[in-house]
Amino acid sequence: MFTLWCLCLSCVSIHPSAVPQPPTITLQSPKDYIFDPRENIVIHCEAKGKPNPSFSWTRNGTHFDVEKDSKVLMRPGSGTLVIDISGERADAYEGTYQCTAHNDHGTAVSNNIIIRQSRSPLWSKERNEAITVQMGVSLVLQCRPPAGLPPPVIFWMDNSKMLPLDQRVSQALNGDLYFSNVLPEDTRSDYICYARFPHTQTIQQKQPISVTLNASQRNHKPEGERRPGFMMPLGATSSKMVLRGETLELECIAEGLPTPAISWKKDGGELPNSRMSLRDFKKMLKISDVNEADAGDYRCTATNNLGTAHHIIKVVVKAAPFWVSAPRNLILAPNETGILTCRVNGEPKPKISWFVNGIPIENAPEDHSRKVEGDTVILSNVQTGSSAVYQCNASNEFGYLMANAFVNVLAEEPRVLTPSNQVYQVITNNPALLHCASFGSPIPTITW
Repeated sequence: MFTLWCLCLSCVSIHPSAVPQPPTITLQSPKDYIFDPRENIVIHCEAKGKPNPSFSWTRNGTHFDVEKDSKVLMRPGSGTLVIDISGERADAYEGTYQCTAHNDHGTAVSNNIIIRQSRSPLWSKERNEAITVQMGVSLVLQCRPPAGLPPPVIFWMDNSKMLPLDQRVSQALNGDLYFSNVLPEDTRSDYICYARFPHTQTIQQKQPISVTLNASQRNHKPEGERRPGFMMPLGATSSKMVLRGETLELECIAEGLPTPAISWKKDGGELPNSRMSLRDFKKMLKISDVNEADAGDYRCTATNNLGTAHHIIKVVVKAAPFWVSAPRNLILAPNETGILTCRVNGEPKPKISWFVNGIPIENAPEDHSRKVEGDTVILSNVQTGSSAVYQCNASNEFGYLMANAFVNVLAEEPRVLTPSNQVYQVITNNPALLHCASFGSPIPTITW
């Protein structure tokens, strides 16, 4: 006997292309956009919806009339802006931009996109006095690079080669050059600090610094061996704040003779070996993807044969807002109930604000089906006029998150989308799948 099992395992509800849909932002530029003044500025904003959305922009909180600026083009069928800054003052287009996508069923908005020009300012003019030191003492050569955007990459050279760094000679995060103790080979007339600006690919240099050894010591061994002391950070304790998810960089640079060795530990806890690395001859401790458990006291110890020195760095972990549960799009039938949730965390605790179609919810047209309870919007007994795009904004002093979620209220009769008279080839005594794709609002009940 042959048996054919007919199972409806694919009865699903899908969207026909003609169903109305509020806009959804599908592509946008980063929140912080640093542009090269030699290239066009391209600010991305793409969205989908039914009907296709129209786009507009604000700049610094006011309407930005794209059509009145011949240097600005909005790509057809898109909200993406292309700004031709050739022959223009590039900084004239700096500012905070926000894209809006609108159709008959709602309005979605992008993040605030801060547009800034990369900068590679010149070093301030200065005259460096020649430095004469005693052999064996510690020494710091200051770099003080100009504040570029983004910050420059710092390195030291003489006229012919990169300066070698080792346990005795260190370059700190601020660019300064540290000598734990000076030796005769450190005598040089051309210590030069360079700043490389990555966006413009330009390199600038500080005026050379000359270091000479006291003439009476040039042919003698250094005197006065001494126990370690810290050149950076100063004092017995210091503090460091780091944001969740970022990389923590702690540095300890010690002076002494002989050159001290550096070691690290975390008081009352273990170092996270899987996320930790030691750099620059153990003078820098790096911890990637920081979390709240990384807060605490980190002790660096400098040791030579005359003794030890300790410094404690108190690490505090804060957090820009991060998602626990972002709001999701809702498709509802008339008289149904739906809930939008905007669950975030952060340190300090983020403030939650709701918007409807880009308007603060307290200023939006009244909707009796809507109730706001902190991080939740409850929609009860919705009607077709309740379709809209909701925005949740969570912010604290370290940043913000913004998400769009549409509420689409549809009243659509049931439709079977699978073509009629489908023929299936099946194998005897094996299950068969009969497809029954459908659409409707409310979701149809399938019967066979």
